[in-house]
Amino acid sequence: MRSSGTRKRLWRWRSNPLRRSDDIVEAWIVLAIWAVIAVGGTIAGLVTAHAAAEEFAQQRAARHSVQAVLLSVVPQDVPAVRETAHRTLAKVRWTAPDGTTRSGYTRVSTGLQAGSRLAVWQDDGGALTTEPTGPAASAAEAVLFGAAAALAFSGATFGAGAAVRWRLDQRRFAQWGREWDLVGPQWGGRKAG
Repeated sequence: MRSSGTRKRLWRWRSNPLRRSDDIVEAWIVLAIWAVIAVGGTIAGLVTAHAAAEEFAQQRAARHSVQAVLLSVVPQDVPAVRETAHRTLAKVRWTAPDGTTRSGYTRVSTGLQAGSRLAVWQDDGGALTTEPTGPAASAAEAVLFGAAAALAFSGATFGAGAAVRWRLDQRRFAQWGREWDLVGPQWGGRKAG
């Protein structure tokens, strides 16, 4: 035996003398919306997660750690701001993949002396860049990006469906008003307006 909740949800599909053509259209729209959300949301999520994972993998392949020399002293943090990340911009010198010596600014730990050796990251062209996201972190971020894409797609689809259903409701209300204008005066004991 079906529950009353199931009967309420499926009323548009049952044969009923009160069912209108707009009710049938709405039933198909609701079915289509949920199918698009299920299939499209899944596809959007998977495609986005795969693209993000590929991008992170390309970054790991294109970025390389290289030894650099710090060109200036990096003072310790001021005691009032010790809670910060203990990193600041400083000038460093490194050798690019083509063998040329380059210099530039990157974030380094505080408290280092000029001439200290440290690892920096460069791209295939020898320009300084940030450390690439590790495999575990990039997998987690790819999943988050995929979930966000699936939710965004689903939300947009649901919103579009809600707008269509709102328009159908407006049509039904107008039709009910017109019908009431015809039937209402026939009811005994009621006066118009």
